[in-house]
Amino acid sequence: MAAQEELVRMEGIKKVYPDGTIALRGIDLRVRKGEVLGLLGENGAGKTTLMKILTGVLPLTEGRILVEGRPVKFRSPAQSLRLGIGMVHQHFTLIPNFTVLDNIILGIEDPRGSRNGLVMPLDYKYHEERLRELMERTGVEVPLHVEVQNLPLGLRQRAEILKVLYRGVRLLILDEPTTFLTPLEVEELFKTLKRLKSQGNSVIFITHKIKEALTITDRIIVLRRGQVVGEIPTSEATPEKLGEMMVGRRMELEKTLRAQKPPSTKEPALRVEDLVVKNELGGIAVDHVSFEVYPGEIYGIAGVEGNGQDELVEVITGLRSPESGRVYIGGRPLERASPIEAYRRGVSHIPGDRDRYGLVLEFTVKENSVVGRQWEPSFNRGGRLDWRRITSYAWELVRRFNIVTPGVDTPAKSLSGGNRQKLVVGRELSKEPSVIVAVHPTRGLDIASTMYIRETLARYRDEGKAVLLVSADLDEILQLSDRIGVMYEGRIIAERPGEKATREEIGVLMGGVSGEAATGAS
Repeated sequence: MAAQEELVRMEGIKKVYPDGTIALRGIDLRVRKGEVLGLLGENGAGKTTLMKILTGVLPLTEGRILVEGRPVKFRSPAQSLRLGIGMVHQHFTLIPNFTVLDNIILGIEDPRGSRNGLVMPLDYKYHEERLRELMERTGVEVPLHVEVQNLPLGLRQRAEILKVLYRGVRLLILDEPTTFLTPLEVEELFKTLKRLKSQGNSVIFITHKIKEALTITDRIIVLRRGQVVGEIPTSEATPEKLGEMMVGRRMELEKTLRAQKPPSTKEPALRVEDLVVKNELGGIAVDHVSFEVYPGEIYGIAGVEGNGQDELVEVITGLRSPESGRVYIGGRPLERASPIEAYRRGVSHIPGDRDRYGLVLEFTVKENSVVGRQWEPSFNRGGRLDWRRITSYAWELVRRFNIVTPGVDTPAKSLSGGNRQKLVVGRELSKEPSVIVAVHPTRGLDIASTMYIRETLARYRDEGKAVLLVSADLDEILQLSDRIGVMYEGRIIAERPGEKATREEIGVLMGGVSGEAATGAS
């Protein structure tokens, strides 16, 4: 059968970086023609490194690669592309103010070559005709003459895929492709992959999301700490089995973390009243939004990024002034835009981008543990930082929040993504807030770190804290939220009790369908 023919084989792949870090420890991997292979593992397991070696981005230290049985050595992505291997990276590489067509043909030599020593201008009509034939054949439809910056994330990803397919790849590698997509966009992506597979193409689907691996793949290889720890046909895999292979122990992945009892008070800890906020371009980002969050409750705001969530959070945490409307903390209005004022009023903020807004990567763990609090008497005596107290406090955070680090004098940039996030979460929750604003708190984290962060938020909720959870991860919203508000184009278009919300309904609402239509669809 064609599906059993081998397209790529990697044997004994090792990768050791110049500083001595061992990323890969002798990996064997084979890809068959016409299959979707899942590459599953926690952050730092070696998934992306292995694929960068396969696509010529990184050199291997030891081992060999065979394409259709012939040994090859890739020294650049161009070489792997010529043999039909292409990769779509997690972070898009398109030029925003170029059209889709411009992005796709960028770097391609014109078939007419040169004339009289002069390079001929690109034949746009020729490329457009070929691209339309390719779109019809593969089902990867994208408007070619629209600038990339004006496309939703799902179409930008299709443009990335089309760009690779136009170069004639037979093996398409997707690195965490659903990170920024709505549930509906994920469904469309999976339809595309199934169609490509049916035409004899192969796909490597890199992910740490077990549900997605079970949905789209034919076979799954699990990596842990640079080694293959298991290979299993998807038909024989279960979430529990894969989770145990990934982290080395059994985990309860499906348990509900919603509150077991309703909030005990009728007075909200956070109230947003008729809020209107403009973005940097002067447009309305938040359009008359109102909601409340009570002590002992997690209120989840679901939505695709770019629908006003960032501006909403910035007003609540004192980073931005609203055009109109009010934010009330503990029944009292937040009078001015000031992060220090919001903190003093009991608001802690776990930002959506830990590296840009949560940490100073060049600072040590102990320095980051008191960022934003360095002026407090607990850490500052007579205008001088009390390093003995700060060091003791940092070690307390490390123990309390299970931060894996060689020491508190280690730079934050040396920590893994999960441990950086634990440092941010630990610092913010140790402020003893009454309101916790958590934005994409587990984005990009592996299973173990994800479950730890979610269970920590649920524990603080159970201790009486009010938690505002802003996330584009539908699983996270459904697992944690006691009430769910769906935000679309700056408005809360629907609100649902957590126990009654369904994946289908919330997913449709995130795409902008009205509440009545979504209810009917579910």
